[in-house]
Amino acid sequence: MSPLLYYALPALSSYVMLSIFFLRRPRLLHAPWVSAFCPRLGAHRGGSGERLENTMEAMENAVAQRADLLELDCQLTRDGVVVVSHDKNLSRQSGVNRDVGSLDFEELPLYKEELEVYFSPGHFAHGSDRHMVRLEDVFRRFPRMPMSVEVKEENEELICKIAGLVRHYERDEITIWASEKSSVMKKCKAANPEMPTAFTISRGFWVLLLYYLGLLPFISIPERFLISFLPTIINRLIMRKSLIQHLEQRGVRVVFWCLNEESDFEVAFRLGATGVITDYPTALRRYLDNHGPPAPAS
Repeated sequence: MSPLLYYALPALSSYVMLSIFFLRRPRLLHAPWVSAFCPRLGAHRGGSGERLENTMEAMENAVAQRADLLELDCQLTRDGVVVVSHDKNLSRQSGVNRDVGSLDFEELPLYKEELEVYFSPGHFAHGSDRHMVRLEDVFRRFPRMPMSVEVKEENEELICKIAGLVRHYERDEITIWASEKSSVMKKCKAANPEMPTAFTISRGFWVLLLYYLGLLPFISIPERFLISFLPTIINRLIMRKSLIQHLEQRGVRVVFWCLNEESDFEVAFRLGATGVITDYPTALRRYLDNHGPPAPAS
């Protein structure tokens, strides 16, 4: 055996053993963050499979099913009103080919009478309420309901107004900053650092890399929520029970979206996730009531 291998192999073995040890016992290195809420049932776009997405009627339906989290997206109108809308352009939602930002709030069109559920192709949602809503009205209507607010673009006015509304309604602990882009998340955190944050796409892959390198137990994690798409094709790589259990023990809530079938609910909770975001809150509520608390991940 060469001198290099003589020293390298024991060092590598010690590193692997320490990594595995602290992966399973992260609280020896990190004090867990304590969440103000446990999001087991999240309603995607307010529950867009059962009512028209992002309407007050959809959110009221989700709350009636004892949802723990409303997942919302926000845009800014021309007159500076923060509205709940997934799309920047209104064509899909209303048939009007205009951007939200090109219209005043009072000019926003009604939603179509039916909208296809994006994650359930061929299924359509209907509802009597077809009005777009202001984020402020949602905060007023559901003052203690946890919400995830996603910002898609680097719009500083939008970000600052969301941050101000959250402060005004004293929702800092129960409103999550969410964005796919790290550049957007940086601005969100600067606007209101008291709000918990979700992983961006790049940060999610960074954590995955650290996990496979064995470094994750030794690295601090500022994010409080991993709101992740459940990737059926590559779940052998990403969705590891040991990874999810490690994050959960450190206080990071793992929530999978957007799951609409009972078989997918089963997979998510068997993996050890805190919760699921769905278009069908009634179906997920039925599943949770019938199955009780999920068994801990092993």
